[in-house]
Amino acid sequence: MAEIINLRSAKKQAARKAARIQADANAARFGQTKAERALSAARAEKAKQDLDGHKRETD
Repeated sequence: MAEIINLRSAKKQAARKAARIQADANAARFGQTKAERALSAARAEKAKQDLDGHKRETD
């Protein structure tokens, strides 16, 4: 026979699992500090400038 479970506990466990998945998604999206975002933006800008500096002129 099937194991008897408490429906209330199963619902709570499913809700916790869904909340954890949502929390992980939010942490990945919004988890950077202001300093980390600034550093990332500065690195991207530097890479863009370096790439533009190596372009050939087509005059």
